[in-house]
Amino acid sequence: MEPPLPFKTRLQISIGTFAAKVCVRSDGTINCRLFSLLDQKVIAPTTKVFNDVPVSSSDISVDPSRNLWFRLFVPDTKSSAETLPLIVYFHGGGFTYFGPDSRSFDALCCNLAAQIPATIVSVNYRLAPEHRFPCAYDDGFDTLKYIEAQNYAVLPSKTDLSKCFIAGDSAGGNIAHHVTHRACKDSHQFKKIKIAGLLAMQPLFGGEERTASELRLTRVPFLNIESIDRMWRNFLPEGADRNHKAANVFRDGPNFKAAATVPEDFPSSLVFVAGFDPLQDWQKRYCEGLRRCGKDVWLVEYPNGIHGFYNFPELPESALFVKEVRQFIQEKSKFSTKQEIS
Repeated sequence: MEPPLPFKTRLQISIGTFAAKVCVRSDGTINCRLFSLLDQKVIAPTTKVFNDVPVSSSDISVDPSRNLWFRLFVPDTKSSAETLPLIVYFHGGGFTYFGPDSRSFDALCCNLAAQIPATIVSVNYRLAPEHRFPCAYDDGFDTLKYIEAQNYAVLPSKTDLSKCFIAGDSAGGNIAHHVTHRACKDSHQFKKIKIAGLLAMQPLFGGEERTASELRLTRVPFLNIESIDRMWRNFLPEGADRNHKAANVFRDGPNFKAAATVPEDFPSSLVFVAGFDPLQDWQKRYCEGLRRCGKDVWLVEYPNGIHGFYNFPELPESALFVKEVRQFIQEKSKFSTKQEIS
């Protein structure tokens, strides 16, 4: 079962898939150094124009000892009085590939910054297999703490920290969930940052069970059972299986006391699911788990979408995705403002 895709998209997918495959060692680990040579990078600082909106980018160091930094994207909006929500974003790549300076993720963040509009912080977290669970989660949480401490020393003054959205795609969506969970659990550490929502773009979750979508979708771009299993083996602690809490967050199913699984103030979530993504069953279970906890979930499904569709502007789902994100952020930002007033 293969999705209908234009030639340009198929060509890009073929190149990306080849680059990823040649970097897999015989033992299943990833040669990150080799992949970094093949990965197309974008240097900052720079200014690009998306939809007639100039977006400037710059790199901010958080902790040089672990190469923890983020790329900051700031749109030049027409109104100087307009405040911007903050999106803290975690890129995809199976915990092992890419960075904020990778061409596709740099373009995605520039586009979102211009069209939402929003200030975007794209985090360069440590990669597996050299840095396994919970390194990426620690890096994400520490970046939030850094922003809390530094705030307008590193962010533009028009950024509204009370309208903070944690976002991520694929493995980054997994990181976004766990960072949001920890930030809500330890909310006493944040006085300025208020998490208004979670944006989970085809988040990577899993378990020992083989789902129907994993077994059915064997000839789709980027992912199959073999590559998904390899991602978990590279990221999870040595000896752990896919029912580890990092992968299978609602692992005990309907009989689990789900209300104890997420903090009380865990925010509303916007979850994107695509019809040609083998992970879709796990993503839908994630939504069901959040709902069992009494949480607000916006589920958006694109039947013809592939994994990572938002990185291909030529696909119709890409434009629809931006509209959904804008609507969610506008809606939850209004709610956040009402809470402040009350």
